Amino acid sequence: MNLLSWIFLGLIAGVLARWIVPGPNPGGWVVTIVIGVVGAFIGGWLGSLVGIGGAITSFSIGSIVTATIGAIILLVVFHLVRSR
Repeated sequence: MNLLSWIFLGLIAGVLARWIVPGPNPGGWVVTIVIGVVGAFIGGWLGSLVGIGGAITSFSIGSIVTATIGAIILLVVFHLVRSR
């Protein structure tokens, strides 16, 4: 995937994760994209650990779901750390 695809995937996954996870979320659009891209790495890594997937190499529904799950995990951890 090229850089523009990663940015677009990050935007979609970040927006979906922010919509699913309630509460105050950090930053604006740039932070949303970063949350989505980091979520894609987290989701791909966790997917490879449990044997249901691997690295995100194409732009598809599966990659959006994987990136969104990773971004949700990232936001939940953020909220847990921030609430302490």
